[in-house]
Amino acid sequence: MRHLLSIALLLVLFAVDLKAQERKQLHIKRAIGEIKVDGILDEASWEAAEIGTDYHQNFPTDTVMANAQTELRLTYDDKYIYVSAKMYNSGLRDYVTPSLRRDFRGAGNDMFVIGFDTFDDRTNAFQFGMNPFGVRREGLLANGGGNQGDLSLDWENKWFGEATQHDGYWMVEMAIPFKSIRFKEGSSIWNIHSYRIDTGTGERSTWAPIPRNFRLYSQAHAGQLIWDEPLGKPGANLAIIPYISAGYNEDNTADPNTSDSQGDFGFDAKVGLGPALNLDLTVNPDFSQVEVDRQVTNLDRFEIFFPERRQFFLENADLFAQFGIDQMRPFFSRRIGVSRDENTGSNVQNKINLGARLSGKLNNNWRIGLLNMQADAINDINLPQINYTVAALQRKVFNRSNVGLIFINKQDLSNESGTTFNQFNRVLGLDYNLASADNKWNGKFFFHKSFDKADFDDSYSAAARVLYSTIQWRFSVLAQSVGENYNPEVGFARRTNYDRVRTELRKNFYPKSNFFQSISPGLNFDLFRNEPNGTTDSEMSVSVEGQLLSTARYGMRVQRTFVYLFSDFDPTRSGNTELQEGTEYTYYDFGMNFTSDTRPKFFYTARGSIGEFFNGNLFNIGGNLNYRIQPYGIISLDFNYNRIRLPEPYGSEDLLLIGPRVDITFSKKLFWTTFIQYNNQIDNININSRLQWRFKPVSDLFIAYTDNYTPDGLVNKNRGLVMKLTYWLNF
Repeated sequence: MRHLLSIALLLVLFAVDLKAQERKQLHIKRAIGEIKVDGILDEASWEAAEIGTDYHQNFPTDTVMANAQTELRLTYDDKYIYVSAKMYNSGLRDYVTPSLRRDFRGAGNDMFVIGFDTFDDRTNAFQFGMNPFGVRREGLLANGGGNQGDLSLDWENKWFGEATQHDGYWMVEMAIPFKSIRFKEGSSIWNIHSYRIDTGTGERSTWAPIPRNFRLYSQAHAGQLIWDEPLGKPGANLAIIPYISAGYNEDNTADPNTSDSQGDFGFDAKVGLGPALNLDLTVNPDFSQVEVDRQVTNLDRFEIFFPERRQFFLENADLFAQFGIDQMRPFFSRRIGVSRDENTGSNVQNKINLGARLSGKLNNNWRIGLLNMQADAINDINLPQINYTVAALQRKVFNRSNVGLIFINKQDLSNESGTTFNQFNRVLGLDYNLASADNKWNGKFFFHKSFDKADFDDSYSAAARVLYSTIQWRFSVLAQSVGENYNPEVGFARRTNYDRVRTELRKNFYPKSNFFQSISPGLNFDLFRNEPNGTTDSEMSVSVEGQLLSTARYGMRVQRTFVYLFSDFDPTRSGNTELQEGTEYTYYDFGMNFTSDTRPKFFYTARGSIGEFFNGNLFNIGGNLNYRIQPYGIISLDFNYNRIRLPEPYGSEDLLLIGPRVDITFSKKLFWTTFIQYNNQIDNININSRLQWRFKPVSDLFIAYTDNYTPDGLVNKNRGLVMKLTYWLNF
């Protein structure tokens, strides 16, 4: 544990309240008349509003003003904060959008985005965006926006916006209800960030300057919005979202075959408890409108992580989900509503009867999260009723850092222990998240302890991580230790019983070139060990990655891998003879990846590797091909091929995963998505088709169809059809 203590000391040394840079400001004053949200900025309030100008380039460089400039204006009345922007072009041009579907993202879009950090913590923010076709997006920003995963576009709420196109420029106009965001009564300063992507030139620009090694939404570099008077209460906020659903299912793998039809109803509710706290309630929730997970070829020994998509869990999700680090989370909301049938080894849906979640700000320094969910019993697998309770508390310290405490309880309400479930499982955790004022230093230190009826010793998870990032350099170090009996049943832990050290060093070059925007060579080292076996895994690699001026991205690496098998393992995961426990393997491989410029109608991602694999060889090629039928949608094809050749008797396999997808948006209200997945590793063909009609804001009709077949003879395994209607009612 000495390495953990050393890194913890580094965290303390660098957890200083660094002096923030001078911040750009924009003043907002009350509207002087009614504003019609039509994308035409002809109201007197816009003429009187202060203009936010001088957008700075972030790509390809960050040392000049943007060539394509933007004018930003804001005003407000008792119900809404209004945003308008005028985006100038260098000349006549066609705009790019992947489709008319809400919540677009990526560099292959013309877009304007604004975000509001309403509590001046420079950590969390609400974000809203539009493109020239009037397509909207909204999202939640967490952890200061230091990483791509910090921005979630899965959150939805009611707001209004329109866009118009003109010769030499395009404009947007937004009306965001104060009820749709959380803020402190009496506040007079918000932090704001705003950025624009211009596909004509590939330029990315920000209102407040942001160094190009940081994300466009880095909260450390946000500017300030100065209100002309302190904000009052936003008023009562109550929304009820009832649903009704009907479905039909066939299971042709049972003996005899079974089929059933069912109908259901329930509701969600959002209750604003003051301006900064929100109470989410759900009764008999139904998540059938959520798309099925994209399948992957698994050549690893451990479980694969799939992100949460269900709306109930998304607002303030970082309060619960960001404890720990990737692949080691004490709480993972997808464990709720899913249980394991120990007789078959497969996951089964575990119906949720009701749930409640309180989350938000107590004041500028304190955040709180409370969650309670009740899952029904499954008598066929002897699973009792289970209650899930999670409590999280977070305190801001220094400039942008925070300390968090989490408690998770999984409880058997029948208080009877069967062969497949403990009476309770609990985790108590403490996290410290470091974020310096200038965002150069980021880090995390945590200690988590699990408890269950066996009361095991050695049931902890601890880690310390530091990241240093500047224009020229990126350096990170992680030290982690996980006990043999650590058991977060409502979390995600790929493995236990190890000590780990991981480091990365990368140097950034920005050549004067007509082709390359950046070249970043790097060294990576990752090692796992435990007491009985010594070193069990290690990876060492030399790599180079970067970006082209066309916005395309590239990377290549040479890697040395060492694996010690502490249990029998089939590298093909296809039922072949297993490599034996206690054997060890060292192998080398070379890999490349390339993501093309996403602005043309045809764009693609390609990746591949070749080299040794355990005691044999592996050739891999994969990626996706996309063709945009602007503005109505995209036709795409995902593919992944692995050619594994192992010596006898361990077998060889050709593993193919291929998935064509059609995503059509007939309008900004009617969407149809269909994809097919063929995966010979699990011997399955899956068809999923979903029609969505958004007949009113955040009110939808879903029709979803799923079908699974065996590839040999196309014998049907199961199929299902679900119809669901949701309606958002404001009170």
